[in-house]
This record gives sequence, C-alpha cells and structure tokens, in this order.
Amino acid sequence: MSGAGSGAGQMRRTAAGGASELPEIYQGIIARAPEHDIDPTLDRVARVLDLLGSPQKAYRIVHVTGTNGKTSTARMVDELVREHGLRTGRFTSPHLSSVTERIAIDGEPISDEAFVATYRDVEPYLTMVDQESLAAGGPRLSFFEVLTVMAFAAFADAPVEVAVVEVGMGGRWDSTNVADAQVAVLAPIAVDHTRWLGNTVGEIAHEKAGIIKPGSTVVTAAQVPDAAAEIALRASEVGVPVLAEGIDFAVAQRTVAVGGQLLSLQTPAALYQDIFLPLHGEHQARNALLALVAAEALLAGGSALSAEVVEIAFGNVTSPGRLEVLRTSPTVLVDAAHNPAGAEALVGALEESFGFRRLVGVVGVMADKDIEGVLSVLEPSFAQLVVTTVASDRSADVDDLAEIAREVFGEDRVVVAEDLAEALDAAVTLAETDEDPGVGLGAGVVVLGSVVLAAQARSLLARPKGR
Repeated sequence: MSGAGSGAGQMRRTAAGGASELPEIYQGIIARAPEHDIDPTLDRVARVLDLLGSPQKAYRIVHVTGTNGKTSTARMVDELVREHGLRTGRFTSPHLSSVTERIAIDGEPISDEAFVATYRDVEPYLTMVDQESLAAGGPRLSFFEVLTVMAFAAFADAPVEVAVVEVGMGGRWDSTNVADAQVAVLAPIAVDHTRWLGNTVGEIAHEKAGIIKPGSTVVTAAQVPDAAAEIALRASEVGVPVLAEGIDFAVAQRTVAVGGQLLSLQTPAALYQDIFLPLHGEHQARNALLALVAAEALLAGGSALSAEVVEIAFGNVTSPGRLEVLRTSPTVLVDAAHNPAGAEALVGALEESFGFRRLVGVVGVMADKDIEGVLSVLEPSFAQLVVTTVASDRSADVDDLAEIAREVFGEDRVVVAEDLAEALDAAVTLAETDEDPGVGLGAGVVVLGSVVLAAQARSLLARPKGR
C-alpha cells in the first residue's frame, strides 16, 4: 500500500483459501449494521484508515453524490479518466450480482481472490476499531463502512492514480466523506431517503453538499432552487468554485440514434460534437455532460480534453441495470428507478428510444419509498402492472403494494405475484397477448422499483455481472 503507517506495505496479493472464502466473508460483513442505516459519524472509518496509513490520500479523488444518476456518472468519469491513460479505482453501490462489483480497478470488478485478500489485510484493524467503539458504547463498523475501508485500501494497493467514489447515501455523514476530493460532483437532487436525509429538497441538498471541501472544484447538475442555494452556500463557506449546468455548461444538441444517442456537449472549455453515447434518455446525456466537465476539472485544470479520447471513452460506457435490455420477443428491460424523479426519467427514455405500443410493468419497491409517487408517474404510460416483492427485508409487502397500485391504476390493470419469477412469467404472458399488427415494437416488459429487483431480474434472465 502507498503511504506510511502501521498498516502500510502489508497488503498481501493472495489470500489463503482464495475465492472460496468470499461467501463466508460477505456474510460476516452483511451481518453488520446495514448500509442504509446511517450513524452520523466518520470517526470509525477515519480511525481504521489512519491505522492503515491513510490510503485515501494516495490518489486523486472524484466524489459523486446526488439522488439519481450517481452510478452512471461515476462510470462515465471512470471511462474518461482511464481513456486518458490513468489507472483508476471506482467505488459504487449497491451491487447487482456480486459484492465485488462495488470495488473496480481499471473498470473491472476486483476478483474474488483480491476481495478476500483485501478483507484479510484490513480485518485486524476493523477488529481493533470495533472493540474501541464497543468499549465506548458505540456500534461496530457497519456493512458500508467496512466496504468503504476496503475500497480505499484496495485502490492504494493497486495502486490507482484516480479514484471515482460514489457516496452511499447523503454526503456529509457518508463514510466515503473521510476523503477530500479534488472534484465534487452533484448529480440531480430530489426527495429520497427522507428518514435519514430530511423531508425537503433543501434539507437533503444540505447533506449532499457536505462532500464539498476546501481545495475542490464543484461540478453540479441543474438543481431546483433550494438545492442550488445549499450547494452555493457550502461552496462559499469553504471558498471553492462552482461549475453549474445551465450556466457554465449544457447539452447543446441531442439526437436519438440506434443503440443510444448522438450528443454535442458544451463545457466551459470546448464544444464536443458528434459524441455517441450507447445509453438511452435525456438523463444519461446530462450525466455524460456532468462527467465530462468533472474530467476536465480533474485532468486538465478546466481546459479542453482530446475530442478523440472523449469520443472513445463515451463509446465504451456501460451502465448495467439502467434501462438495460435483458431479452427480446417480447423485449424485457430492467431499470433501477426507485423514486418519482427516476421514474420520470425512465418514462421519458422509453417513449423516446423504444416506442412500445403497450408497456407492462413489473414493480417491487422498498417499503420506505414514495410508492404512490412512483406509480403515479408510471400510470399514464403503462397498460398493466405486475406487483411483487423484493428479496430484501426492507421490501414493501406485496399486498400493501397491490392496494396502492389498484388505487392508482384501477383493479383490472394490476396483477399480484408472490415472487419475481412468477411476476416475469405473468408480465411476459400479458405482453405476448398484444396482437396489434400496428407499427412499433409491440409490447414491452419493464422491471423497475429497486436496484435489488434489477439484480434479481438480471440473474433470472442470465445476464453477466456488471463491468
């Protein structure tokens, strides 16, 4: 590992037992406090990292927060930085198929063996800090705190030159905020996770703006006024510049293309024309713009990047579980949309890029989400809805979900399925009854409502784990 300290230089490249230990280690980590349960302190993570020699200081960091679009934006920044010849680490959450997806080196999830080795290397320090916290009346490190420590350690051990780090939730008290980023990226902020972050956009933006640190450059998507005000206030408090969509940069032009869209992106430094992005929807074009401005700030001090390199990087972008086609005939797509803003982006992209004559939705959501808000967005565009459960103890009860769905869609447009496999079968059957000979793609099935549900669908329909 780069850096000094009692844990530095001790990172092993292999682990006894190798990949066979991964399930046991994962179960041990997941038995800790869940990642959505925030304990507002950075002390435990900071203490472990200090014992490890502060690995988070061994590379430059792009820190990404927001309500929707964080993961896609982080993946795009990663592609842009790597295409410029730098070695990258990427920390995102949650995962779709394997926990190893959360920690990527040079765009690829770390191997099972590397995950095990990293855990074994940090385990003594986790135990030490667990004991200190328990002795003081506090909890052990949480699931997400452990993974955060592992990511920062793995990046230093690689070593990477740039880490792209997505917050788990919020920002100010998120465990990733032990790092001081060179670029702080704020994707669009909306109401979500109200139990932990606040009930208004302004309160939530206050928490997310906490990733803005002295010495950073702020790159923010267009925000509603209350969110923009909180971002501007925090940037002013720490004396850093703000680059804002709609003021300093914009999507100059966007055209739907086969397999994605063709973009012209105006940044503070240049106009990048005819950039192909193999993702659908206006929201992904804006995510690409955000990533490009962040990459300019990091790599070129705000100057223009090579247009050819930018074109290649965006052409390689993937975003598993984000309007991803899982099968055809009928077309089945999966999307991680789980709040009203995400649902609005999804509906717009479906109408623009696919042109289905009829849509059947498969929906499972977590109980703490704005279920009625999500379903109300879907109702005008979806002919029928199959509601089901998510494989999580946080899942909304299917009967409760069905009751809300019937209030929004009407009794005859809602079908109840106890699990996702049954729900997919029902939705495909409903889709295949569409015998309308008209033009277009006919009926499509869209699975949405939770990243966990998206992961289940990808597994059932045999998609490989996300790159």
